[in-house]
Amino acid sequence: MFAPIVVLVRRWMGEPEFIRLRGKAIALHAQVITNFCERFGIDRTQRQNWIRLARDNGKKLGLLA
Repeated sequence: MFAPIVVLVRRWMGEPEFIRLRGKAIALHAQVITNFCERFGIDRTQRQNWIRLARDNGKKLGLLA
């Protein structure tokens, strides 16, 4: 779904810069999930499951192309 856009942005930015940006975005998203879990008292195991689910959904949507 998003793979063509991701590929175009990667070509436009260049591989090293794109990898840095993607890493920052992934880390920020994981931090949002962590903050949510801490605020509502959700245990570590469930938090890790949600982070894995976010990763898998990103792959399915083509965000990690």
